[in-house]
Amino acid sequence: MTRVDAWTWSVRLFKTRSAAASACRGGHVKINGATAKPAQPVVPGDEVRVWAGGRERIVEVARLVSKRVGAPAAAECYVDRSPPPPPKELFAAVPVRDRGAGRPTKRDRREIDRLRGQN
Repeated sequence: MTRVDAWTWSVRLFKTRSAAASACRGGHVKINGATAKPAQPVVPGDEVRVWAGGRERIVEVARLVSKRVGAPAAAECYVDRSPPPPPKELFAAVPVRDRGAGRPTKRDRREIDRLRGQN
């Protein structure tokens, strides 16, 4: 058996082990539908749901690893059942101010708020 924080870090779902543990403590990792603590063990066949990077990853544990492995080896340790990420066209482009334009004026801030629907 392997800890869920170590396994999610080992198969490269998180960049660091501490980030994996923090996600577990924050309720962003679920095993078979139940919120997981960092030390909770995973076994082959478990469904692990991870909310990271703005999207949900749904993976089934295929093989246990406790040490971080390369990307090709990590891909063999789980079966990815995640929905495809949304297309980039759905995200609104961030408005870019001209370089050297300075801080937005009060009028600019009001227009930004109006565009965001805050007023």
